[in-house]
Amino acid sequence: MISDPGPLDLVWLGRVPYRPIWQLQERLRAAVLDGTGRETVLLLEHLPVITLGRSADAGHVLLDREALARAGVERVETSRGGDVTYHGPGQLVAYPVVRLAEGPGRYVAALAEAVIEVAARYGVSSSYRRDCPGVWVEGRKLCAFGVHVHRRVAIHGLALNVTTPLEAFAAIVPCGLAGVPVTSLAHELAERHAQAPDQEPPTVRTLVEPLGEAIAAKLRRPARWISADDLWAFFSTTTSA
Repeated sequence: MISDPGPLDLVWLGRVPYRPIWQLQERLRAAVLDGTGRETVLLLEHLPVITLGRSADAGHVLLDREALARAGVERVETSRGGDVTYHGPGQLVAYPVVRLAEGPGRYVAALAEAVIEVAARYGVSSSYRRDCPGVWVEGRKLCAFGVHVHRRVAIHGLALNVTTPLEAFAAIVPCGLAGVPVTSLAHELAERHAQAPDQEPPTVRTLVEPLGEAIAAKLRRPARWISADDLWAFFSTTTSA
């Protein structure tokens, strides 16, 4: 168990491409490992991208690279666990770069608890399935997980569909689960007419703070919000030192 790890930094990065954020996670992990950097949760939206995890079946991407490029969708083979997934606008992504106090299975379950808590704010009841890692709403996948752990420091994380256009998943077999539907918070609320009259509809931006703070709480860490400028300034300082 790590003693007194201190606050967990949370930062909103906006809508960003995939590869530079993957590189940022690796730089953050290296800084955490050598003692110069702070554990941080990156919260963001991605530009459209299909990612393939370490155990992915390339056949689960249903369009070739040229067709994806015409549609404005990047394809990236990545280091996270899992199969194939889609990231894009309307999806809130969280990448905690953190030391694991427990095993990866318990860590992912803690992230799932944060997502379940946030969904419940909108009256959407969901549950975590360990056999098919994700948060599910009656057989529909709301949130996907995929992590990579090196020397007990994790990168990658979770992708929560908030207002994601569900047709974007037609280009893949999501997580390798043929015939299994994907859902979003917005879709669930529309189907159930469940949103309270005085409640604002969910958006990525309105869920950033609740999800970030729920993740910190489930990891038993105090939350500390920083700006993107603070994050980039740290790397500018360490690079020039």
